[in-house]
Amino acid sequence: MPTQQSQQAEQKVLSAVPSPNANPAAQAQAAGAPPSNKRVVLIAGLIALAAAGAGGRMWYRSHNFVETENAYVAGHVHPVSSRIAGVVSKVLVDDNQVVKAGDVIAELDPFDQTVRVEQIQAQIAATEQQVLQADAQIAQVNAQASAAAAQVAQSQAQLVRATQDAERFGQLYTSQMKAVSKAELDAANAARASATADLAARKDSAAAAKAQIGSATAAREVLKAQVNVLKVQLKDAQQQLAYNRIVAPVDGRIGKRTLEVGQRVQPGQQLTAIVQDNVWVTANFKETQLAELKAGQPVHLTVDALPGKELVGRVDSFSPASGAQFALLPADNATGNFTKIVQRVPVKITFKQEDLKALQGRLVPGMSVIAEVSLKETAAYEKAQAAANAQKTAQANAQKTAH
Repeated sequence: MPTQQSQQAEQKVLSAVPSPNANPAAQAQAAGAPPSNKRVVLIAGLIALAAAGAGGRMWYRSHNFVETENAYVAGHVHPVSSRIAGVVSKVLVDDNQVVKAGDVIAELDPFDQTVRVEQIQAQIAATEQQVLQADAQIAQVNAQASAAAAQVAQSQAQLVRATQDAERFGQLYTSQMKAVSKAELDAANAARASATADLAARKDSAAAAKAQIGSATAAREVLKAQVNVLKVQLKDAQQQLAYNRIVAPVDGRIGKRTLEVGQRVQPGQQLTAIVQDNVWVTANFKETQLAELKAGQPVHLTVDALPGKELVGRVDSFSPASGAQFALLPADNATGNFTKIVQRVPVKITFKQEDLKALQGRLVPGMSVIAEVSLKETAAYEKAQAAANAQKTAQANAQKTAH
């Protein structure tokens, strides 16, 4: 059996042998070797280089680029609604379908409007017949007035004769001469009075006939006015009938369609929307970034839906106010709890027409965009614009000199 001294010697030997799972630094310390700092120095150096590179990149981009991720594709979205109430009888479009201005999107049941049109047409026909009757009545009254005028002339002639007879009999029957009897003189005077009264009656009859002419003419004009009113109502009814055909107001594609056969719609109710292909970018730049932005500058655009494809647009215009001013409840900076916040100003950026044609249907309103403006490219663009303007001015001066 091994002695106690031999066992202690073996344990010392085993403790001197390094374990394969032990930490190298611990092994080094166990072996009496100093720890190495090369790896720590290397890692620290790499971190310092990365930080310097990131800082340099940030400094370079802050002085040479203006960019924002708060940008999106915008476009004209036209809501389509019905102008009258009715029940949908036909739906002639489908989701995402391309339509042209004037294409029929849906049709409503035209029965009610058709009945209204026929009713007004019948009223117009009846009123026009009343106008014809009024014309006949006017002709009859004119004839009666003519007859009354003739009777007035006849009464005037009889009055003249009666007056002459009365005067003649008055000359023949005096205190010195009794060539006629008193009865004959009285009869002549009575005949003259009767003729005078008859003439007055005839004149009244003629005046009444003329008044009937005016009344009949006024009645006819009223009927004609009613015809005109009914014709205007007919135009309105025909227009209402035409509103049963819901048409596309512009060229574009159908979106957000909520229209189905049998659905009852009300005036102003949105049934679908038409999105035009002419889109642009609305980029909300910080107010501190606007100093270097100008209309016409080239802008590099990256659309999230088109990874790896960079588009080049142009700064078109700037919003007349910040986005906060167009909010439903603008902030009241007159209060005591004012906190200064960097505002965002919408900037409209347009695409190239060739890019819009190439990506037709791929760029739709609402897509997220990253907009970036290179100030170096802006300087080159401004120099090119100045050279082009100078060339145009020189050409214009040369043309003036030639003339």
